[in-house]
Amino acid sequence: MNPQIQEFLDRIQQLETAIEAEAKERRQQWQADFEEHKVRFEQEVLAQQKRFKEGLLGYVFTAEWRHVLCVPFIYAVLLPMVLFDVFVSIYQWICFPLFGMPRVQRSSFFVYDRSHLAYLNWLEKINCAYCSYGNGLVAYGREVVGLTEKYWCPIKHARRRMQAHPYYHGFTDFGDAESYRSELARLRAELKKWPEDPAPPKP
Repeated sequence: MNPQIQEFLDRIQQLETAIEAEAKERRQQWQADFEEHKVRFEQEVLAQQKRFKEGLLGYVFTAEWRHVLCVPFIYAVLLPMVLFDVFVSIYQWICFPLFGMPRVQRSSFFVYDRSHLAYLNWLEKINCAYCSYGNGLVAYGREVVGLTEKYWCPIKHARRRMQAHPYYHGFTDFGDAESYRSELARLRAELKKWPEDPAPPKP
């Protein structure tokens, strides 16, 4: 990889670490502690949250008509999402071992912790779980497809690619025919040594 690009990626990683540290500090401000993958709030914090909870009937009957009209279309996407989830999981469970690659840990991409917030009613919690599933699924699918691309066609595009996955910048340059074969072999060997860990390897 180009040393300058690697330097930029290292800087991005440092910034992401700093952002997560700041977010952790904010969570501590609201006294949200994690115990065995569950969130625990102090009793006085929970009592404070409940003061801002909107009752279910009030939430439903004061909903804007625009939002009500969207509901069938939003939840109709659940079926194709579940099918996508199933097919991506079957694909990686069969193909990744054949490629000599460890499988992606699916559970690492799905986070359901908003149900612990006392200021949400149960319908809001369902909506939050739906969004968590959708975003987790997209991240999970992106990881599986990104690793597949790294194995089969690790070549950068000539045009700018928006929101590239974390492996993309380690691909060979567009048009670099001389390096392609050797880089393809190197990247495939790198994937075989990649541990089954939620943290992605460096590109």
